[in-house]
Amino acid sequence: MIGFGSSNVISTPSNSVVFSGLQPTGHLQIGNYFGAVQNFVKLQTQYECYYAIVDYHAITVEHDPEELRRNTLEMGFDLLACGLDPKQCVLFVQSQVPEHTELAWILSAVTSYGDLQRMTQFKEKGETQEFVSCGLFTYPVLQAADILAYKASKVPVGEDQVQHIELTRRIARRFNARFGETFPEPDVLLTAALRLMSLADPERKMSKSLGPKHYIALNESEESIREKIKTAVTDVGPRTETKEKSPGVANLFLLLKLSASQEIYDQFESDYARGVLKYEPLKRAVADCLVKTLEPIRARKAQLKESEVREILHEGARTARAVARQTLAEVRERIGVGKLI
Repeated sequence: MIGFGSSNVISTPSNSVVFSGLQPTGHLQIGNYFGAVQNFVKLQTQYECYYAIVDYHAITVEHDPEELRRNTLEMGFDLLACGLDPKQCVLFVQSQVPEHTELAWILSAVTSYGDLQRMTQFKEKGETQEFVSCGLFTYPVLQAADILAYKASKVPVGEDQVQHIELTRRIARRFNARFGETFPEPDVLLTAALRLMSLADPERKMSKSLGPKHYIALNESEESIREKIKTAVTDVGPRTETKEKSPGVANLFLLLKLSASQEIYDQFESDYARGVLKYEPLKRAVADCLVKTLEPIRARKAQLKESEVREILHEGARTARAVARQTLAEVRERIGVGKLI
């Protein structure tokens, strides 16, 4: 069972602070794990890490309040089961640290309207929604506050978030220029490009929004995992002109690379190159390796108690708030608010 108590944040130079946040969308799926969380676990042993479940970001679109509450706690379970250790990192819920939102308001005063207009994700999401909230537009400012509240110098993200980190750097630079050196300009810790595709439609990225048959959850049963891999879409062979793997086969090979030994992966690559690959053994190997990878996560999750998870998140918020409060006090002093003469 994962123990809890006071979060033991290692005292390290300011250039070794890492921040990252994940929206609470319910059970994590393997794309989240291989693409982000697995890296978070490694980073916590190298840096002073703050990991937030960013529930305020989740309300920028229509949502069900009760579902959001459940999903927030569920993500706490999953992150701890994946290996985040409250003795090595600070894990907390964003809304329990109100300094984030106050700092976001202050930073909005040094954020260019034009910069926000150019955010690609806002354009993409705005085009697909009938009601576009102001929160969706100013989302990157809150994201900047999440990072700068801890004066983080490194942010692990995928390529789709690089534009937001560049904006955070500009916001920090503009604040420093106007009010004095306060924030570091955070660098991107670019995670390896990972694009797991849907098992049922390998032309589309793996996502829970597509439905259960399109993804594998971390807490999925062995039977369900094997069935989904068994019925995963493949093809009739390599593409004639380029000899490249079809999307479905390439997706199975990616899953194998992420979960199998190099020896097993190389053997199937060799079979493919020689034109003797059979899909049934490939799918069986992928299923075997995924089950083996996910079993320890499911076992750790089964050991966790709700009271334990809640206490870890509360303790993490207390630790995070102490740091964020110091940052905000400095910011308020610099901009001339808070104290009356």
